[in-house]
Amino acid sequence: METTEKKSKHFIEQEIDRDLAEGVYDHVMTRFPPEPNGYLHIGHAKSILLNSMVAEEYGGKFNLRFDDTNPTKEKDEFVESIKADVEWLGADYGDRLYFASDYFERFYEYALKLIRKGKAYVCELSADEIRATRGTLTEPGTNSPYRDRPVEENLDLFEKMRSGEVEDGAMVLRAKIDMASPNINMRDPVIYRVAHVSHHRQGDKWCVYPMYDFAHPLEDAIEGVTHSLCTLEFEDHRPLYDWVVRECECDPAPRQIEFAKLYLTNVVTGKRYIKKLVEEGIVDGWDDPRLVSIAGLKRRGYTPEAIRMFIEMCGISKSNSSTDYAMLEYCIREDLKMKKKRMMAVIDPVKLVIDNYPEGQTEQLPIINNKENEELGERLLTFSRELYIEREDFMEEPPKKYFRMFPGNEVRLMNAYFVKCTGCEKDENGNVTVVHATYDPETKSGSGFTGRKVKGTIHWVPANESIEATVRLYENIIDEEKGVYNEDGSLNLNPDSLTEMKHARLEPAFGELKAYDSFQFVRKGYFTVDAKDSTPERPVFNRIVSMKSSFRLPK
Repeated sequence: METTEKKSKHFIEQEIDRDLAEGVYDHVMTRFPPEPNGYLHIGHAKSILLNSMVAEEYGGKFNLRFDDTNPTKEKDEFVESIKADVEWLGADYGDRLYFASDYFERFYEYALKLIRKGKAYVCELSADEIRATRGTLTEPGTNSPYRDRPVEENLDLFEKMRSGEVEDGAMVLRAKIDMASPNINMRDPVIYRVAHVSHHRQGDKWCVYPMYDFAHPLEDAIEGVTHSLCTLEFEDHRPLYDWVVRECECDPAPRQIEFAKLYLTNVVTGKRYIKKLVEEGIVDGWDDPRLVSIAGLKRRGYTPEAIRMFIEMCGISKSNSSTDYAMLEYCIREDLKMKKKRMMAVIDPVKLVIDNYPEGQTEQLPIINNKENEELGERLLTFSRELYIEREDFMEEPPKKYFRMFPGNEVRLMNAYFVKCTGCEKDENGNVTVVHATYDPETKSGSGFTGRKVKGTIHWVPANESIEATVRLYENIIDEEKGVYNEDGSLNLNPDSLTEMKHARLEPAFGELKAYDSFQFVRKGYFTVDAKDSTPERPVFNRIVSMKSSFRLPK
């Protein structure tokens, strides 16, 4: 009897199954609701993909909605970057693009409804006074002296707030709930404040703006979102969201389900820290490849498929935990290894002269593009008397178990011949400028030569036909061994997070390059063409990931 393996469902899918079975909802609608006040990072990718994949799984709809209720921090630049990131990740929102600011009039009407019901009041306490009267985790708060204002007076004052007659900070609208609630979020939270600030979409139409905790659940209700999937820090806000939706008489009500955030070791995701790195010029903008912003990962050469694989491997749970950055690197290696050509590139070149190879002679050697994927075919590479090899592949006085080039030692030039090192030339400072060798014409790759074996194989590129390029090598921007923060709270930056090799040499078969083209550089890792700085005349490559991995799949 043939059996099929049944996929186990995570707890959110189980809850949705129950809601559908019990008739709570007859469809599924999810959303990703970013605030347009910065760039997205790898943690946001988890929420984007979870919400879009759940909607896809249940044949539902997925919305992209901007929670743009704070005009002091929001910019169109962030809106456009977020849209680009969501689309790049493959989360299909179609024409379902929404903005909280489009609902401002409706929010205002909901606020009036709460006032008329005696569920909201205008308060003239300052922000510090409200904070001081809110109480603690063990002590109840104190009622505002304005809590029992008559409804008509509250309506009149709220209208004055909207019409611009009230200065910033002079008045707020507060929900009237319970100042003794064990949940501090329920102690008469502020739901509207005055801010004479131009909005990135509404201009100067409004000078009162809803608070996030008031607007957010209403946005879900207005759009018909069934399952509001969010991270655990919003769990304590859920009673307030439910209160807002219930008292504003929204039906059907969205259901909030919380899941654990994605934490990566030794990376910076906090917006204020990234902003500091950007403003101080420590990184090259929000898309610097050392950052785990989605724009940075894209520029680094990561793929949507690798990020999706990573999110699926991390899983969906209710428990916070940290994930090793090596797992993300594992996923990009897995995604690229069958897709990309394995090319010759010498990052730190030194010239190799094969003294007994005839001057002016060249030959074309066939090279398989990817031994694990025959569909990628093969190419020809010119072999000649003068080549470039990696500087680290030659040592005049090598340590034990060094099997590459040193005087008297024989190695294989990859896909070519055996060569024996005969010596080197140096400049006045003692730096090696040229390595000399002789070759054995009987040892050509593919010839079937079995006369002797060598322990070392090194890669190379032809000197005269090679392409000069800049190669950028990255390490984590945080110093892993010393921790993320210094004692004074500043970030403990790794001074070696970026190394630029400005005279790298590539084999000519790289051909015409465009942004985001990626390849495996033999022995060095996977690299992509930088989208910002690379030009046809001067290619710039970012290392996506090295060949070696410290990550091991759990057994």
